[in-house]
Formats: sequence, structure tokens, C-alpha cells
Amino acid sequence: MVKDAQVKGLMKFMLSGSPLSTAAMKSGMSEPTARKYRKVGRLPSQIRPPHDWRTRLDPFGDIWDQDIEPFLTDNPGLEAKTLFENLQERYPERFSDGQLRTMQRRFRKWRALHGEAQEVFFPQVHRPGELGASDFTEMSSLSVTIQGKPLKHLLYHFVLTYSNWEDGTICFAESYESLAEGLQNAVWRLGGVPAKHRTDCLTAAVNNLKDVREFTARYLGLLNHYAMNGQHTNPDSGNENGDIEQRNYRFKRAVDQSLLLRGSRDFESRADYEGFLSALFERVNRGRRQRLAEESPYLHALPGMRLPVYAELRGIPVSGASTIRVRHNVYSVHSRLIGEHIDAHVHADHIDVYYNRTFVDRLPRVSGRGAHRINYRHIIDWLVRKPGAFANYRYQTDLFPTSNFRIAYDMLREHDARHAEREYVKILYCAARHSEDLTGKALEQLIAKGTLDSHLEVEQLVLWLMQQQAPLPPLGGVEPVELEEYDQLLTSKEVAL
Repeated sequence: MVKDAQVKGLMKFMLSGSPLSTAAMKSGMSEPTARKYRKVGRLPSQIRPPHDWRTRLDPFGDIWDQDIEPFLTDNPGLEAKTLFENLQERYPERFSDGQLRTMQRRFRKWRALHGEAQEVFFPQVHRPGELGASDFTEMSSLSVTIQGKPLKHLLYHFVLTYSNWEDGTICFAESYESLAEGLQNAVWRLGGVPAKHRTDCLTAAVNNLKDVREFTARYLGLLNHYAMNGQHTNPDSGNENGDIEQRNYRFKRAVDQSLLLRGSRDFESRADYEGFLSALFERVNRGRRQRLAEESPYLHALPGMRLPVYAELRGIPVSGASTIRVRHNVYSVHSRLIGEHIDAHVHADHIDVYYNRTFVDRLPRVSGRGAHRINYRHIIDWLVRKPGAFANYRYQTDLFPTSNFRIAYDMLREHDARHAEREYVKILYCAARHSEDLTGKALEQLIAKGTLDSHLEVEQLVLWLMQQQAPLPPLGGVEPVELEEYDQLLTSKEVAL
């Protein structure tokens, strides 16, 4: 069968002056065939009759009208595989698995000719400086770890819909604090503010239908501070924020590919991971510089300062367990504060604790509800006096800083179950007094040897490790030399001469 490319080659050779026989040979066809295409002046695809007949018998032809089409008419969402398996049961040994593809083609054709109207997506015209869209996207599926520990996190993602310039901030909950911090980070890095900002129906920004006000008071204050108008999509209509939804997918795919090239998904610290994401944003934005340059003159100027991004909670009581409850989660504070009331500044990823307007501590914030974060350093002074309380402590899991501490406790229980709690609590006390890092290294060595019987072994090894890391003492008895004194001596000799 002669192909279009061959005939195009034939015409090219003939136009360059080659005789018909030579052009036919070079094009891979016989001279009579070449003469035919020269005469008709059309390509094979243009003279071939349309293929509108079947080359094999339709296996569903005799049962389509009574056994298949009525199901499709009554249930437009029915899948071909479901009905095909039903037909195999009703007509044993008539249909083989290989005929499923034929059924799927028939379904597709029927839906195109007789099915329901499909949802239509309407492309929008984007104007420079008019709209910025944002959303939260889950990132835990990328399996990023910090020093081996899984980092369960989200990304606040911001995009200018005209130039597609984008930015993101790591966060841990879809809270107002995360929204406000991420949005402000984006516009300050951008150096300007779009006229409008669109989100999904986030509870951090949008009131429920019972409230006559469209946006929450805090979010409205944020919009007013940056002179932006707020927009939000309708409930369960993520496609209305399609620009950011598409960028969520593409950016996460870019992160995954970059992690594959990097060869590891583990980072030394959260700061290292943030630097990795920042470099990736810079790389993907590189190809949008021209569009951004067109859009930048239409952006509004930034205000004089950023808006503080925290919620202030006052008069939180400290319980007898040395804990406080903030946003439905439990946190420990130092036992010195038991019976007092503290104030809390709730940020996106941490909580600052104040007592009598004096900063006391910074606590990592946990996400969700009913969670807890207990710092053993806050309670160790009394836990070491009441080691028996450890066995059934409600928040016991928080008192294992690393897996080595958990393994150490299990080894102590195997060695002497009666005194395991006392020995383990003293190991925690050692970590609080000296160094959690060195205590963890000491435990790692003892676990490897399989000889962990007492906290004394751990403490002795920690003290030895501390001596190994101690800096050398400075050389004594030699004062730093002042060169100006030598200059003065030389000058006095010249005067004497």
C-alpha cells in the first residue's frame, strides 16, 4: 500500500527535474503507480474510500437492543466491564474476556451519540494583575523525611492566574494562620499584590451558610490590609479554582521528579527541605519571567508592614498535669507554671507561651483535634521522683524522643520489669541534664552491644562522649600582640637620630 509520504516524495523528485521512472524508484513505487498518482494529483488518503463497514461480526449485535441498550438508557453511569461480566453469567461460554474491549468501544460510541451531555469547562480570559488563587495541597504522599522521620505536611500554594508565577509555604493544617502566613510570604516575595484573591470554601476564610457575612472577620481584615477583594468557589466545585488545582498537581509531580534526581527523600532539617522547595519554585518560575514582567506593573504596592499572623488566647489555665489545652489539643509547659494562667500566641506551626507578658516557651504546634505533644523536660524533675507513674502515663508515647529511647525501655523491661520504669526515667533525666543527642548516641552503642541493664551505663558513656567533644583549652600566658606599639618604637628612633 502506497503511503502519503511516498507520493509527496514522488512529487518532490519530479519537481526537481527527475524523470518519472527515477522519481518512482526513489519513492519506492512502480512506474505505473507513479503515473497514476501524477495523473490524479492527490494523496492516497484523499482518494481512499471511507472505511464504514465491519471487518468481523459484532458479537453483541443480536442482543444489543434488548439486553444492553435498556441498561444504558436507565443507568447512564453503568460501566462496560460491569455489564460485560453480567452477560458472561447470563450467557455462559459465549463471551471471552478478550471481547471486553469491543463492548467498551460500543459503550463509548453509544454515549457519544445518545448519552447525557457532559460537563463543559469554559476557558477564562486572565488579565494581568487581576487575580491570585491559592489552595492547600497534601504533600505527605511524597514520603519526605527529616533525619529519617516522616514529615506529614501540607503546602499552601499561591499562583498568579495571568503569568502563572507561583509560590508555596510548608504548613501542617488548613488554618487561618497557615493561610495568612502563606499568602503574605507569597506577595512579599512577589513584591506586589493582585486586585483579587480566590480560595476554595476554606473554613479558615469563608463563613458557613448560616452566617450572613461572606468571609470570617480575620480573613476580611487580612484582605483589607492588602487592599484585595476576596473571592471563593462554590462548595464542592474545585474546578472553579482550576488554575491552582492544576498547578498543585504539576508542582507535586515536579517535586517528586526532583526528589528522584536527588536520590534521597531525606533531609537534615526542615530548613534544608524548605530550601529545596524554594529552589524548585525559582526554577519553575524562570520560564515565566516575560509574562511576570508584563503583569508586575498592574500589581498594587505592598503595605508598609506585614500583618501579625497569630491568634492571641488569654488566661489559659495550667493543669496539675503541667499541661494546657489549645485549639482542642494538649501541650505540656514547665511544671513551675502549674496553677497559673498563661497567654498563647497561636502561629501556623508553633505556639508562643507568655506568663505575665513575659515570653516563656515556644511549642511546636500539632494538627488535628485530640492530639498532644508532651516535652519530657517540662516534667522530668518530678517524674524522676515518681517513676512509677511512667508505666500508665496517658501520654507515655511522647516520652520517647527517638526510636532508640523506645528500644532502650523495652530492653530494660526484658532485663528487669520491676525497675524498668525507674531506670528509663533516669535515662530521660540524663538526656535533660546533659544532651539528648549524646544520650541517643550512647543508647545506640549500648543497644548494638545488647548490654543495657542500668541508667549508670548510659550516663557514664554520655560523660565520656562529652569529654571527647570538649574543645581544646586556649594557650595561656601569651597576650595578643599590638603592632601599633612597634610603629611607635620605630618613630621614636627616627626622632632621636
